[in-house]
Parts: sequence; C-alpha cells; structure tokens
Amino acid sequence: MTIVCLGDSTTAGTPLFKSPIEAPPNGEGDERSSFPYWLHQAHPDWQVFNCGVNGERSDQIAARFDRDVLARRPAVVVIIAGVNDVYQGRPAAHVISQLTTMYDRAAAAGIAVVAGTIVPYNTATPDQNARMHTINDWIKKQPATRQRFQVADTRAAAASDGNPDRLAGSPDGLHPDIDGYHAMARVIAPLIPA
Repeated sequence: MTIVCLGDSTTAGTPLFKSPIEAPPNGEGDERSSFPYWLHQAHPDWQVFNCGVNGERSDQIAARFDRDVLARRPAVVVIIAGVNDVYQGRPAAHVISQLTTMYDRAAAAGIAVVAGTIVPYNTATPDQNARMHTINDWIKKQPATRQRFQVADTRAAAASDGNPDRLAGSPDGLHPDIDGYHAMARVIAPLIPA
C-alpha cells in the first residue's frame, strides 16, 4: 500500500533529518527523526513517501499536491500543515481554506485522508497557540461531514504531559525529538485503512 505523508518540517523530520524532497534521492541525516520512517518500521509492507518540506506554509504545500500526491496514486495521504502560516502571522482562516482544498482534492481522487493536528512549538505566543487550536478544532470536526477521513491528534502525541502547547522533547524548541516523531507515528498508524 502506498502512503504519502504531505506537510512541512514536522513531516520532513526537521532538524535531524532532511526529507527526500529536500535532499534527493533518499534524504539526509537521522531518519528516525521523522514519523514516516516509524510508519514504515511498524508496517514494512507499506510504501511510505516522506513529502515534507521545512518552512513551507499550507499554500505552498497545497501547490505540490499534484506532483507529490496525485502523481503517486496513493491509497492514503497524511496531511499536516499550518504551523508556518501561524508562525508568519497568517490567520486561521487562511490555513483552513488551504486544508479544505487539499482534503477535497484527495476525496475527488479517491484517496483516504489522515489529517494530523498542528504540532506545538515552545516559543509560540498566546495568539499563535490560539490560532493553532482554532485550526485543530476545525480539523477534528471534519470526519462528521467527510468520507474516508480520519484525524490523528499529532499535537497531543508530541506535546508534554499536561501542557498541549509545549513539546515533550525537542532538540531546538521548535520541532519534536525522535521520541516525539515516533509518538506521532503511533497515533497515525492505526488510522491507516487496511
């Protein structure tokens, strides 16, 4: 089964790993620092593509949808996007619009969606956290109106116990550590339809 993981740094595996898009052909660094690696470890029969690019906003990720998702004809796409939009001051509505486009395009192509929630970063301001929560709350409501659509609470998976706005562990304060990426994979994998 082919699975495309589409997103930003928290899909690519920043800061310890560069995705195959960032460092062709196979990526560079410690591949354990990415949830797509752990998905493949849990299910070696899956073909898992890491299509994360550090620093990209939701509109930039959406612009790669044809090349990185549709061209591979996957059974499932895992989509996590929006943290860089929030970081750069864009409103929640901008991210929701881009996510809607990607979710709709996947549905039109018959691709099941696993939507991840935006993962925290430790330097986020109260306003930035509020926008991330607005987007994540919207994501969590989508299964009520969408077919073949699951939500993985990747924010909760990577967050510290008792504080949803801080990472449990991080090499740079901005991205999960290896354990955090592994935890993200553990909440995503059970949602991949067989």
